[in-house]
Amino acid sequence: MKIYVILSFNEAGMDNVYVGTDEEKALAFKPEDFDNCDALFVEIWEDGEKVDDYRLE
Repeated sequence: MKIYVILSFNEAGMDNVYVGTDEEKALAFKPEDFDNCDALFVEIWEDGEKVDDYRLE
């Protein structure tokens, strides 16, 4: 099972804003969905190991 972790970055640091298994929901987030978000990244985990990460537009 894949787990999607959405990370919100701003000048103050980083926050986990979503952790779950719903790929469609995870990949639909945009920076404007969150206050003070300069960039969003997704990490994809499978079997306890990170298999991919990239920036969401």
